[in-house]
Amino acid sequence: MMVEVPLKCSCGKVKGTAYNVSPDNGTRVVCYCKSCQDFANSLENNKTTLNDHGGTDIFQITPAQVEITHGRAQLRCLRLSEKGTYRWYTDCCKTPVGNMAGPGLPFIGVVHTFMDDGDNRDKYLGPVKYSVMEKDASPKSNLPKAKISSNKFPPGLLLTIIPRMILNKIRGRNQPNAFFQPDGTPVSPPFIQPVQS
Repeated sequence: MMVEVPLKCSCGKVKGTAYNVSPDNGTRVVCYCKSCQDFANSLENNKTTLNDHGGTDIFQITPAQVEITHGRAQLRCLRLSEKGTYRWYTDCCKTPVGNMAGPGLPFIGVVHTFMDDGDNRDKYLGPVKYSVMEKDASPKSNLPKAKISSNKFPPGLLLTIIPRMILNKIRGRNQPNAFFQPDGTPVSPPFIQPVQS
């Protein structure tokens, strides 16, 4: 059964909807990578974004499924390097919104902080399928359970994502896109913030 999941930043200025959401048409991942941790830390939002081990709960869907109905002007973009992932957040309250590879790919990992799913997360999105980059988790013991766990980025996840992206690209599901103009220009110029070593 597919549902509509409300989207909302923590202060409520940015709102929207994720359409046609179900465990079968998206992938729920908890990512422990340093980049996701650095993103949360840069927004000073790590306490609400990261779990007790430094993981971020993300649901991977297409941009066409995401509509921003209020406060689109509040969207901001951060990249941790010149060619890094487009990491979207809200300027009003620094709520992480989602991660994207670029305007041409029908893929966005919506961060749990932006999904107003209350106690229905497991019901709407299903259990966590993948727990990835666990080598960057801290502490590494007693991590939350997932169907597949990996210290790195597991090949099985790529085999799930890539065919789905190709099919969704053919179907044109990178549009409409709340984060990029039709010409591929981000709705907010990315701010480049290199990771401090």
